[in-house]
Amino acid sequence: MNLSVPRRTLAATAFALAGLLTAGAPAATAAPSAPSAPAAALAAPDIPLAGVKAHLTEFQSIATANGGNRAHGRPGYKASVDYVKAKLDAAGFTTSVQQFTYNGTTGYNLIADWPGGDLNRTVMAGAHLDSVSSGAGINDNGSGSAAVLETALAVSRAQLKPTKHLRFGWWGAEELGLVGSRQYVNSLPTTERSKISGYLNFDMIGSPNPGYFVYDDDPAIEQTFKDYFAALGVPTEIETEGDGRSDHASFKNVGIPVGGLFTGASRTKTSAQAQKWGGTAGQAFDRCYHSSCDTTSNINDTALDRNSDAVAHAIWALSAGTTVPPGDFFENAADVAVPDAGAAVTSTVTVSGRTGNAPAALKVGVDIKHTWRGDLVIDLVAPDGTAYRLKNSSSSDSADNVITTYTVDASTEAANGAWKLRVQDVARYDTGYIDSWRLTF
Repeated sequence: MNLSVPRRTLAATAFALAGLLTAGAPAATAAPSAPSAPAAALAAPDIPLAGVKAHLTEFQSIATANGGNRAHGRPGYKASVDYVKAKLDAAGFTTSVQQFTYNGTTGYNLIADWPGGDLNRTVMAGAHLDSVSSGAGINDNGSGSAAVLETALAVSRAQLKPTKHLRFGWWGAEELGLVGSRQYVNSLPTTERSKISGYLNFDMIGSPNPGYFVYDDDPAIEQTFKDYFAALGVPTEIETEGDGRSDHASFKNVGIPVGGLFTGASRTKTSAQAQKWGGTAGQAFDRCYHSSCDTTSNINDTALDRNSDAVAHAIWALSAGTTVPPGDFFENAADVAVPDAGAAVTSTVTVSGRTGNAPAALKVGVDIKHTWRGDLVIDLVAPDGTAYRLKNSSSSDSADNVITTYTVDASTEAANGAWKLRVQDVARYDTGYIDSWRLTF
């Protein structure tokens, strides 16, 4: 993990709500943003700890044979890429190696796609594969790399047939400033970025004095991890030590929903955390962070086992999805900026080829990126101009983004025509945009 990248900070938001809300629009009901996982998610396998640790042993051997590290531009890094690629190729993945240059040396990203699934809805999981130059990097980040690899191999063993497409990535030069993952994201056309429905990042998940931290980025991904650990009776906390300082930031910065797990780095475990999780209060979560002692002896097996299983759980749950019959949804994925405390903006979906009226349970899927969702008033506007209120503003609704599905009784409306999503930011200081929205009949 690279802790040198500044964290994003959000300005405090002041509300001026009086007189800004309109009344009289028919009401809609919102589905939870993190719905219960479909039955297929329950089949996520137990990831064998022995398999994960076998990969860590191999990473250690590679470092030992190559100057003690697996850093960018060093032979140990390329040997690590070759090892992971060989495992994936043998398991039936389609792999590709993306080459880039940084600081005058060559770096590599490894991408692996599992055949099948909807390419327009891709779930991606990744971890940085490089170490710092001072050590083998077994916790940072052999742990995340090995867990993602063993989960990918579990996908192959199960011959998983997910609804969504699955893609895995191992990034180079993270320790030099998220270089590899940024290179990958920047190489994607906007249309390809829009196909990634979520990116899951795993950086340092076997710390020897572990905590259990969950990224608080995309609500659905966050809840998937929280629910998993709650079922184990393991409390979690929001990850703050390295927030925005690992590869998920490269994806988040271009609007891709992200989430992930972390067990702590150089920050000291508090007494309250030690009481909650065990371990030693007053000691760093990882005393060997970025040091030569980050070897295979620098791993907590329980944390590594739990987090590896959580990786698989999230992959199974988030890729299962729901199959939408072809022709039964209409979507607009063009970005529309929402001005801060400004006039309402609209995005149009034109429905054609339908007969009769819209359904009594018309599904309105909304994906709006915004730094303070409580500012937003959202309406669905039917072709005849009737407005259906989806969301009011609220001073207590302080989370990021609106990513959910609303249900509208539109049975009095003709199905065909130009439907509009109307969004207004009614308070100052925060900004955002309509990412995409869809109508499902």
